[in-house]
Amino acid sequence: MLSFRDLTYRIAGRVLLDHVSATIPAGHKVGLVGRNGTGKSTLFRIICGELQTETGGVELPNDCKIAKLPQEPPGGSQTPIQYVLAADTEREALLAEAEELENSTSMEDAERIATVHMRLAEIDAHSAPARAAVILAGLGFDEEMQNRPLDSFSGGWRMRVALAGCLFSNPDLLLLDEPTNHLDLEASLWLEGYLKSWPRTFLLISHDRHFLNSAVEHILHIDNTKLVLYRGNYDDFETERRLRMEQQTALAQRQAEQRKHLQDFVDRFRAKASKARQAQSRLKMLAKMQPIAAAVEDPTVIFRLPDPEELPPPLIVLDNLTAGYVPDKPVLRHVDLRIDMEDRIAMLGANGNGKSTLAKILAGTLKPQAGQIRRSGKLRIGYFAQDQDEVLDESRTPVDHLADLMPNATVEQLRTRLGGFGLTREKAQTAAGKLSGGERARLLFAMVTHHAPHLLILDEPTNHLDMDTRDALVQAVNEFKGAVILVSHDRHMAEACADRFWLVADGTVKDFDGDLDDYARYLADKRRAAATVKLKGGGNSETSAADRKAERKQAAAARQALAPLRIAVQSAEKALARLNAEKMQLDATLADPDTYTTMTPAKLAELQKQHGEIVRKIEAAEETWLEAQAKLEEAQSEAA
Repeated sequence: MLSFRDLTYRIAGRVLLDHVSATIPAGHKVGLVGRNGTGKSTLFRIICGELQTETGGVELPNDCKIAKLPQEPPGGSQTPIQYVLAADTEREALLAEAEELENSTSMEDAERIATVHMRLAEIDAHSAPARAAVILAGLGFDEEMQNRPLDSFSGGWRMRVALAGCLFSNPDLLLLDEPTNHLDLEASLWLEGYLKSWPRTFLLISHDRHFLNSAVEHILHIDNTKLVLYRGNYDDFETERRLRMEQQTALAQRQAEQRKHLQDFVDRFRAKASKARQAQSRLKMLAKMQPIAAAVEDPTVIFRLPDPEELPPPLIVLDNLTAGYVPDKPVLRHVDLRIDMEDRIAMLGANGNGKSTLAKILAGTLKPQAGQIRRSGKLRIGYFAQDQDEVLDESRTPVDHLADLMPNATVEQLRTRLGGFGLTREKAQTAAGKLSGGERARLLFAMVTHHAPHLLILDEPTNHLDMDTRDALVQAVNEFKGAVILVSHDRHMAEACADRFWLVADGTVKDFDGDLDDYARYLADKRRAAATVKLKGGGNSETSAADRKAERKQAAAARQALAPLRIAVQSAEKALARLNAEKMQLDATLADPDTYTTMTPAKLAELQKQHGEIVRKIEAAEETWLEAQAKLEEAQSEAA
């Protein structure tokens, strides 16, 4: 189906692909992986004929239809459904021809019309609008959105439309370059399932480990200018590659020992006439031995998030909070949440439901419209926003950027901080515009965490990061001593880092009881229910309005019933916070060496007694808080 034959390509004198050969049979689902800058997107352009190779080339069937996800989003007055339907160019051409010949009376045209309609039937043209609508719905477009002009959408949503067009066109070879970068977790899960049943060949560039594990059956790895095809998903590839590297290293060691043995013989006996012929023979053996290079692992990507000091719980409490951007049009309502130092929480919910809005509320960059938000007085927050990359000045170095945030730090201190994120002295003095995507991400994390935050809010932090950088980030987040709130379409990161999930949906936020497999089932059930309602023709609008009014009254009554329980929880939290603050003061006093030289034994004994009493009071206060919290959660569960 797809073959690379002795293919060489170089850019600006640097060899990206060096005499590579590989064959991908028809129907194979292949993940194309490799570090950023190794030539993955370049290989896609070579396949499409956009770039010319130095040697060799690509072999494809003559009638092979290729669809490649574009890098730029579509626009204009065309609607998403119109754009997707137009992606099937054969159908569009046949429909246009049929319309043009419709009023013709010639026998020749009549025969042609019959042929056109026969072909339209063969490609199932009549069902095309329904098929296009299903794909758009899977990628997050409801009926109203499908019929809005493309120019009314953001770039991310328009990239979803481009992806829908590629899928709808049913190509023989589908090329997808980071298709999940503009998707939320819900759309990523849908795409994962859609590609599992894809009947033809596709190549997928992705740094999403879970997506690669689920969607592909082979891995094509670009490494050190070479191509190697592995059978299995990404985890299988890592296991086999590790084994190959170990075997190559062992072979290289054995060869080195053999070469040393031959060379020692030559050095000892070259001058002796009786051994001269044997020495010459061994010299020829040495000359013929092809050197085996020991496998060299890529350098480890470094992420070291600075740890904050401990703060007593809670860090943040939201009480009946309402948030949005336009008065009287809230995005979120009746939000009751609490965050503590040990929390690792991932947000679930489709784009547009309010995940970024909640992140901004927690970060303090957006004020609530109603309700209360209480923060610990010493709380420091690090907020990595989706558009974080825009804060970088392309002409300034990482040292310059960090110096703006740490004006009292020396250049050496700034370099040390950047070194904790894998930015060496050379990279620390390189203009941001010349850094790779992973290096820019590490600079941004160094900036976001420069003040050792207690709470780290990460809104899509893995976009454009390669696999190694993502793995390093996951490890750093797991080792971080503060709280973490995560918004990410990267399922592997969410599963590896989060202990709890918040579901942001239907205008509010609530705990999701389950893991991401449960969430995938929840979404599937929701889609089936929506399809059933649509099949039945929907409900009566007046009845629906009455139901919504009744639901609002019921919710108000439930909130009123929960009020005393919330007050009890808040009182317990305040008491616990006060006791923890007293304990911290006593701890500091007892840890001070001067205390034991300036204080009388009686006073010291009194302090130690107070410390013991505070510890007992904290234990009792914790029990009171846990009991109050359990009652509140039980009541909330019954009211849900």
